[in-house]
Amino acid sequence: MERGFPGRRRHLSASAAQTLTMQFSPINYTCPGCGAPLKFSPLTGTLRCEFCKREVPIEGEHAPIVEHDLHSALATLDHAPNQEITREITCPKCGGSFTLDPFAISANCPYCDTPAITEFVQEIHPESILPFQIAHKQAQEIFARWIGSLWFAPRELKHLVDTRKSLTGYYLPWWTYDADTVTDYAGQRGDIYYVTVQKRMIVNGEERLVEVQEPRIQWTPVSGQVARSFDDVTIRASQGVSRKILDALEPWDTSQLVPFDPKYLSGFDTEEYTIGLDNGFEMARVRMDGVIRSDIRLDIGGDQQQILNYHTRYHNTTYKNTLFPLWMTHFTYKGKEYYYAINGQSGRITGERPYSYTKIVLLILALLAVFFLAAFFDDIRETYGENFFHRSAPQAYPSAPPASTDVFRHTADCESRGGVWDYINDQCDR
Repeated sequence: MERGFPGRRRHLSASAAQTLTMQFSPINYTCPGCGAPLKFSPLTGTLRCEFCKREVPIEGEHAPIVEHDLHSALATLDHAPNQEITREITCPKCGGSFTLDPFAISANCPYCDTPAITEFVQEIHPESILPFQIAHKQAQEIFARWIGSLWFAPRELKHLVDTRKSLTGYYLPWWTYDADTVTDYAGQRGDIYYVTVQKRMIVNGEERLVEVQEPRIQWTPVSGQVARSFDDVTIRASQGVSRKILDALEPWDTSQLVPFDPKYLSGFDTEEYTIGLDNGFEMARVRMDGVIRSDIRLDIGGDQQQILNYHTRYHNTTYKNTLFPLWMTHFTYKGKEYYYAINGQSGRITGERPYSYTKIVLLILALLAVFFLAAFFDDIRETYGENFFHRSAPQAYPSAPPASTDVFRHTADCESRGGVWDYINDQCDR
């Protein structure tokens, strides 16, 4: 059996088509009390036994999170294409065999759900991690509320919420980059001023010459220099999930990073990086560039700015390879895959959503019905007037005439003739 990411998208070059199959001995942690598997619990921050509820603390080293020099790493890295390594795993609990996707390093046994953690094979290993802070039950509640807020969602999507294990926890790789930048620029500053001009305008039915104020822009050549320091620019290092979804999960609080410990992976699926260190830095430069351009415009000042050219120098550039937590699921609707993800640290949710065109058509028909009914009653009102809707209803009984001594004098006769009002009617007819 093969274990991997749901609907995983694989982006590998032709030169990396060779696949190596290797046997791995998985790492797993067992309860010292009952021998059952231990899994990391976001609620307690410990390894927890799901059977006897025993908790085992993760006694990690309180070492500082280290940044590594980018240029030194790029000079020493092997630039050969990544090889696909299919990991064959034999579960130490049930003896079942299964394989992991290339670049996946941990998963749960598909037969007995025992966590299996393998070794990293990429050249750069993560030295820090953001542990899960959102538990599975809480993630399910967030997902259910979000699905419930979607208009015109198909009924099948609503049923996805009822699936107890519809969400799976993943640790995906990220790069973080630091840099000190200095940028020289040349541009133009635009200052708005107003001039008085005469225009022909129609005033009180007559054409007249009227003085009006019109804006003008005075452009002044400028040049200068701006400096900006960047700290922990986060860049996804996985190609298995779309960039749009992963970028929408930001921001990540990297101040909560802790030194890496494989115990945090127990019970979750984990992937190594598939976007290299150099490509990740190019993505980081694009993000930095947007901030730098904003700094240049602010430095130019004025009402409008034109940036003609600029050049940025990067100093003290460092990086980290780390793992971030997220809950994920996917949904197939009419042959198309839709992906959903929750930030396992903050609870932020994002995803691609399908629309039920049946619900949209029914809403349009309902609105059209309301429109035609309103038009129908408007037409009646115009034809028959407002009194058509305010006619008094016929009374159940006729109004009683003024009291008369004759009425009370003939009470017995009234009762014999069928009641007081019948008698009064007879009297009125006379």
